[in-house]
Amino acid sequence: MLRLYYLPLCPFSRKVRVALREKNLAAELIEVQPWAAGDEFLNMNPAGEVPVLVDDDLVVCDSQAICEYLEEAYPQTTLLGRSLEQRVETRRLVAWFDSKFGREVTEPLWREKLVKRWKRAGWPSSDALRRGAEAIRFHLAYIDFLYQQRKWLAGDELSMADVVAAAHLSVLDYMDDVPWKSSAGARDWYAKMKSRPSFRPILMDRVAGIKPPDHYDNPDF
Repeated sequence: MLRLYYLPLCPFSRKVRVALREKNLAAELIEVQPWAAGDEFLNMNPAGEVPVLVDDDLVVCDSQAICEYLEEAYPQTTLLGRSLEQRVETRRLVAWFDSKFGREVTEPLWREKLVKRWKRAGWPSSDALRRGAEAIRFHLAYIDFLYQQRKWLAGDELSMADVVAAAHLSVLDYMDDVPWKSSAGARDWYAKMKSRPSFRPILMDRVAGIKPPDHYDNPDF
């Protein structure tokens, strides 16, 4: 059986959890705090990061490597797309959200607000929070632009592009850092994602001492 070592409010862990469910793959979920993990976890991933997937004797680290592995090892349901063109576009947008969005939005908001709290590493940087709050509006406008042209972000079928974007946004939405009113298209797209059975379980995650906004797990906002 597949085993996934994860952190609940980690966008990269959520990305893999949703991908597993979209591909109808059962996995044992093992919650771990990587900054406090022992030798057993570090032997699996010396980088000390989640997620980590174990499939029999094979250990796969890094969320993108895991998703590529799932696509190759379990190809019955594809999340990259059926055509070469869509697979290229899906990979482009996966890189966009994991790299550009991650660097400009997730890092300054999620890491400052939540990761620092978990690690007891001090107070959030006001400059970082300001940069993240400004950058997210540009990215929501881009999601809006994509969704006006397509049924999903990378084309007319759900793909890893939707999974990755929604995974990042779901963590930020938990902290009420997503100005949904400024982008109706992005909000409509995300409402579709929240309604999917694969996405519902991650919206049940909670962090002690931090209550999400009322709309957080409501598919209709």
